[in-house]
Amino acid sequence: MLALLLAGCASPVGIDVVSPRQVQRYLTRSALTANEPSDASKNELRRYGLLVEFDDDPLAALAELHEAAAAQDFPRAALFALSELWFLRADSDELQTSYASSLVYAYAFLFPEDERPPLDPLDPRERVAADLYNRALTLAFRRTKQGTLALDGRGEFELEFAHVSIAASPEVLHENGSELYDLQPVAEFQVKGLQNRYRSPGIGAPLAAKVRPLPGELPPIPMLESARLPVTAVIVFDAPIAGLRARTLKGHLEVVSTLDTTSVEIDGRAVPLESETTAALAAGLSESQFWRRELQAFLGNAVGVRKDSGLLAMRPYRPTRIPAVFVHGTNSSPGRWADLVNDLIADPRLRDRYAFWFFSYDSGNPIAYSGYQLRAALTQVVARADPERTNPCTENMIVLGHSQGGLLTKLTAIDAGNAFWENLSSKPFDQVGLNPADKKLLSETLFVKPLPFVKEVIFLATPQRGSYLAGPQIVRRIAEYFVRLPSDVVRVGADLATKLPRGEGGLSFARMPTSIDNMSPTNQFIVTLAEIPVSPGVIAHSIIAVDSDGPLDKAGDGVVRYESAHISGVDSELVVHSPHSGMQSAPATVEEVRRIFLAHSARSACPLPAP
Repeated sequence: MLALLLAGCASPVGIDVVSPRQVQRYLTRSALTANEPSDASKNELRRYGLLVEFDDDPLAALAELHEAAAAQDFPRAALFALSELWFLRADSDELQTSYASSLVYAYAFLFPEDERPPLDPLDPRERVAADLYNRALTLAFRRTKQGTLALDGRGEFELEFAHVSIAASPEVLHENGSELYDLQPVAEFQVKGLQNRYRSPGIGAPLAAKVRPLPGELPPIPMLESARLPVTAVIVFDAPIAGLRARTLKGHLEVVSTLDTTSVEIDGRAVPLESETTAALAAGLSESQFWRRELQAFLGNAVGVRKDSGLLAMRPYRPTRIPAVFVHGTNSSPGRWADLVNDLIADPRLRDRYAFWFFSYDSGNPIAYSGYQLRAALTQVVARADPERTNPCTENMIVLGHSQGGLLTKLTAIDAGNAFWENLSSKPFDQVGLNPADKKLLSETLFVKPLPFVKEVIFLATPQRGSYLAGPQIVRRIAEYFVRLPSDVVRVGADLATKLPRGEGGLSFARMPTSIDNMSPTNQFIVTLAEIPVSPGVIAHSIIAVDSDGPLDKAGDGVVRYESAHISGVDSELVVHSPHSGMQSAPATVEEVRRIFLAHSARSACPLPAP
């Protein structure tokens, strides 16, 4: 009896002391993070006596809540609850119409067309409503068999409370002379393999889209294999509150490249777009053949794979961007730049200022030959993009190369004169009786002139005086055994062997050298290249990796010694602590490249993009 009396005296209202983190999880829960609504929505259900009914008969409760909201001209609290509760219902029935219902209410809550006072910017319902809109938009549309969104044509939804029609223009999936297709919702991606994930919060469903030229369009530079653009889909409704009253809503679909545009106009104001640049980059790289082809591109014909060298772009060409050209190293691929590019393209100061181009090549070829291919590819793209050579953006190119790619980069910015030819023969070049095709190729390979549109170069872990790993004869013999060179290189070598005396210039033409031969510290090519300075008017930078804290004259990165990578005449030099192969991703490298790009941008004559 005493126990009953004491229990009867206990307060029915009280508290339990728990950790602040536990309280925070409770306060921030919603239909997006838990299988129950937020307190804000529960409060609305209780207000109209619908909390129990929602558990027993959710469709009837939602219909009653809509009618109660309509009687009060759709107050914001009710709109938020309707959006969240329809999303919960959609998670149960997985119907497109249920997600479309959540989408409509979320939009009406966020963008009422009447003179309602704006929400407090710290109101947590605004962020939850935006996320409900974004997820519901992704889930309301039809999926293809591959799981991608079908956003073409007109969308019609017969909802419990209204008829909704969504129009899309025939050009909704067109982007600067290209077509977007294979639209993957990135909210369903968990990114792996990249150091940082960048996301810009806002409105809209972020997608990763493949890109192809429109019929009849020939872009100056092709897109990277399997490249995906970050785009955002947005549905803008005309007068949503009036549409709810009339039980008929109309809207239109927009698909925006978030590498070019960061906001959408709604009711006369700029609203930030939700953007996921990292997820789109990772989606493209996961489908690429880069990793599988790295060794193949080094061995070339030895494995029956010969892929043409060339320049590839990360996104459709625009003449208002400065080309930044990335050149990979030995047994590597453009994919090795992923972390660096991910960080740079997330920077709004660089994203629309630069075009990111990548040079892909067979890294077992002689370095002079690969350098010729790089120069030829750049010259060809510039001729297509700017035949009159009047575009100040194209004329302010920056090229950066890692390891062997740094040597190719240097070959865009030097005047070699006769130095390379004199390694082969004392006879004047014009007096050597080669066939015209071989003579043209040899001339363009050896008599290097600086490209007039390359204004800045960056060397990353570059063996300017060779790599000690390429020095041992056994390494060069293994490369000689496995690497198979292109037919035109082999042909030129055979032709030279018959035209020049054996051993003239200190070389024998029993075989053409591989890139590994060229990077041996005693090889005449690397010795000669090291002696040729970067041309006046070209700004050069060195970023050198070391993997120890010892004296620099004894330091290296496991492949290239500091003393080999260090050269005089550069505008800046930075030493980073990193192994050779991962130094492009090192935070210090990223920040130094960012600094160089920003300084280059400030000096460039290319007009800044419009704000």
